[in-house]
Amino acid sequence: MTLLHGDSLYAPLTTGEWWAPSLPFTYPPIAGLLFLPLTMVPSQLGWGVLAALSALALGFVLHESLPQRARTGWRFGALLLATLALEPVWRTLGLGQVNLLLVAMVMADVLLLRGRKGSGVLIGIAAAVKLTPLIFIAHLALTRRWADAARATATFLALNLAAAVVLPLDTLWFWTKALIDGNDATTNSWIGNQSLNGIFQRLTGEDRGALFLYATTAVIAVGLAAVVVRRLYRQGDDLGALLVTAVTGLLVSPVSWTHHWVWVVPLVGYLVAKSNVVGLLAIGIVFTGWQFRMVPSGAKSELSWNAADVLLGNSYLLAALVAAPIVILLAGVDPALRGRSVRAEVVPGESRGVG
Repeated sequence: MTLLHGDSLYAPLTTGEWWAPSLPFTYPPIAGLLFLPLTMVPSQLGWGVLAALSALALGFVLHESLPQRARTGWRFGALLLATLALEPVWRTLGLGQVNLLLVAMVMADVLLLRGRKGSGVLIGIAAAVKLTPLIFIAHLALTRRWADAARATATFLALNLAAAVVLPLDTLWFWTKALIDGNDATTNSWIGNQSLNGIFQRLTGEDRGALFLYATTAVIAVGLAAVVVRRLYRQGDDLGALLVTAVTGLLVSPVSWTHHWVWVVPLVGYLVAKSNVVGLLAIGIVFTGWQFRMVPSGAKSELSWNAADVLLGNSYLLAALVAAPIVILLAGVDPALRGRSVRAEVVPGESRGVG
């Protein structure tokens, strides 16, 4: 509605629902243009359409991450219902967010479209809508899908250039100001921000040193993840490699709201395939969101948390950090000892065997 009225996406909103002025638009301008079709129907119907598409995306994401034995019948139905209890899922659906759609696009591109002419385009679109999927272009490069990475990059740039032609002032505003100012990206200590930046902002009382700690640990996290992704990919574990990239993206993004953690859905499927009951129980304990109601939040109350509050209020992030060394160790185990296949790679001008 804002665009249709000729207003800026990044000025205080004066159109839309009653709550709109308190929730600034933080996506790139192209996202506003892509969302325009939803304005052609009543707002309630638009929300319904988005919810229906998100529900379909949820089913697709879970289906593609499960082993064949659990992709049909009562097993699939039970698991699908169980995922609705996960806080990132129900909050995404409740807030009308696009997280599930973006996860579905990335998974389809990485797991299903490999070798197709259009592979990489979906990731480029997802990244144009919400910058965080840019990390999956790096994933394509790490797994030596150079042409796909190039298509993803070209799609991202083309969409943003198109937005610059249609909305030049909003484009300038976003890339020079709103990108950093949106969601208080550099100083956001609210409990909803489950990223490395978020925890350091909370632990340091939003001290300037928080950004240094965040940047340092983010670089280390990306470096370690690149090694693990490469290793898992060579072992033929495409979904495992993708999940490592996804969680790394959540950790290193300046702001990762709890509903961004919908990547827990394909993680459920991955753990079902591994018959990892302990991991599934941990997801049920950590990602249902009960703990966030047990700690003070808002109005900077996170800056005075006690030890118990720190553990509960940073639970998504801490769960990922606890799992990280386990994943690193497993990635270093000889795949032959685990009955895993090793992907053969052929470097131009060189023949490489399997093993």
